[in-house]
Amino acid sequence: MLVSRARSGTLRFIQIGISFALGVVAIVAGVLVAAAAPRGSFTPRFFFAGGGRLVLRHAYFDTTLDVRYRRTDGTYDAAVLGQINHFFRSREDGREAPVSLRLIELLAYIRDHYHPQQMILLSGYRSPQFNAGLAAGGGAALASLHTEAMAADVMFRGVDMARLWHQLRALRTGGAGYYRKEKFLHIDTGPPRFWEETTSRVGENLSAGNARIFARTDFDRYAPTDDAIASLHSVTAFPLAIAAEATLVGDNRTVRVTLAPNSSGIESRDGCFAIQAPADRYQFRIARPDGTTGTARGRLVFKTCEPRIERTPEQIESNEIELAAR
Repeated sequence: MLVSRARSGTLRFIQIGISFALGVVAIVAGVLVAAAAPRGSFTPRFFFAGGGRLVLRHAYFDTTLDVRYRRTDGTYDAAVLGQINHFFRSREDGREAPVSLRLIELLAYIRDHYHPQQMILLSGYRSPQFNAGLAAGGGAALASLHTEAMAADVMFRGVDMARLWHQLRALRTGGAGYYRKEKFLHIDTGPPRFWEETTSRVGENLSAGNARIFARTDFDRYAPTDDAIASLHSVTAFPLAIAAEATLVGDNRTVRVTLAPNSSGIESRDGCFAIQAPADRYQFRIARPDGTTGTARGRLVFKTCEPRIERTPEQIESNEIELAAR
């Protein structure tokens, strides 16, 4: 009986010891996991977003950019964005413009997902004056997205650029041009379209008469309390009139939204907003109606008003966006 109790006590002591040890292991493992997990995890505001770090080498200025442009809570560091704007400056006259956040995130996405050994920027922002000089010589489009800081010509070392070009085509991230001889890709955040050097038709002024006008929102994903800001791009002919109501089309439903001017030079006229002359930006605030249920995902469709001059389309589409219900 004493032996049995002794054995029972010993087993009980061993069980307690094992339980204590397992508890310690669990606590330590939990601490390690917590330390390894990203702090302030969040859902990126863009569908194609990197990890928040951008590393580029500039071929013309022979400088390197290595910055963390996005904080752990998902907000953007204004001072670092200023560094990026300076790095992307127009190389002949040094002029700067705010580089599209969408472009920054896309370049970081390419870096994080395809792991090039080095990304070398050949051309970022181009001032309208510098671009006009290139266009006169047939080396650039008159309405190039470089002039809106929405495009970059980049050499990707350590990857098959033809294969990368095809992968970006499949994802439909935006414009992607492959320049085999010069060994670079043109990357932009305009409508999905794809070309090689021999098919670029760069000298044909394809955007003339508003033929390639399009819209882009400031982000892709919006929380319940957020209103979107939509900008019109490749506007090349005036006047241009936009209906005061637009629609979000997708998810087998249509949601009506209202517009409000968010930049100067836009006049209200008979249910439309008229843009009379060129400006730095053409922006509208998108207000969703209250009571929208569920998350709505689709493309914003803007209607143009008559008279539509030259090749102005009846409708203008944005990128795909996601609106959480209020």
